[in-house]
Amino acid sequence: MGIKNFMGKRQETSKNTPQKFQVKDFMTRKLITFSPDQGITEVMDILLKQRITGGPVVDANKDLVGIISDTDLMHVISDSRYHNMPVGNRRVSDYMSSKIETIDQEVDIFEAASRFLKTGHRRFPVTSEGKLIGQISRMDVIIAATQLKGDEWR
Repeated sequence: MGIKNFMGKRQETSKNTPQKFQVKDFMTRKLITFSPDQGITEVMDILLKQRITGGPVVDANKDLVGIISDTDLMHVISDSRYHNMPVGNRRVSDYMSSKIETIDQEVDIFEAASRFLKTGHRRFPVTSEGKLIGQISRMDVIIAATQLKGDEWR
C-alpha cells in the first residue's frame, strides 16, 4: 500500500506506520525575494501583481536578512499619512522585520501548525546552513493536512 507525497514520490506505508509529512515536502522553493535597498512602492506593486502578502528579504550573498509583509506596508502607509509625505524613496530596510524566525525543513506539519498558532505568523522562511531554501505558509500546512489519510494523525 502506498501514497503519493507532495513531491510525487511514492512512500510505502502500512496501517501501523504513521504518515510523516515534513515542511520540506510542502514548502515553496521558488520564492519571490526582495532586497534591503529595494523601494517600497516597487515591493507594493510586486505583492499586488503576484497576489502574495509578503516575502523574504535577502542580501547580495543571498543570506536571509529580513521579512517584508503587508503589515510592514501598513506602517509605511500610516507613517506617510501622519507625516503628510508620500511613500517616495523609502526602502525595504526601513520597514522590514529583521527579527526572523525560521523553521527547519525536517519539522513535521503538526509542529509547523503549532508554531503558526503560537506566533501568529503567516509564513516561515526555511533555511539550511544559513541559506534560504524555501518558505512554508499556513496554506501549505492546510494543503498537507488534506493529503493525510487514515483514521489517526500523528
